[in-house]
Amino acid sequence: MRLDFSSEKPIYLQLAEAIEDDILKGIYEEESQVASTTELAVTLRINPATAGKGLNLLVDEKILYKKRGVGMFVSVGAREMILKKRREGFYQSFVVKLLEEARKLNIPVEEVIAMIERGRGK
Repeated sequence: MRLDFSSEKPIYLQLAEAIEDDILKGIYEEESQVASTTELAVTLRINPATAGKGLNLLVDEKILYKKRGVGMFVSVGAREMILKKRREGFYQSFVVKLLEEARKLNIPVEEVIAMIERGRGK
């Protein structure tokens, strides 16, 4: 897990996304325990409060859950929740903006699709 300290994105968000990435890759499976706030802080050399904020964000989103006195665990269905969230983010960040720009340039949707297919190597 790597964080980009030169990025404008807050460290706690980078941490939350990195844990989500590990869930998507199968590094953390459902019901498995994730690294503790202290472990993350020491390993990544970040403030424990920052590590806690990243983990708590995932708890708030129901991707992780706490077992009192034991630690944080991956929720059942976490992978699907992450995929849904990221697909919606992809749609809003890229597809909507792509289509808005295409409208400004009077590029028909069919031509946009053809451009995408050309970019995929078809």
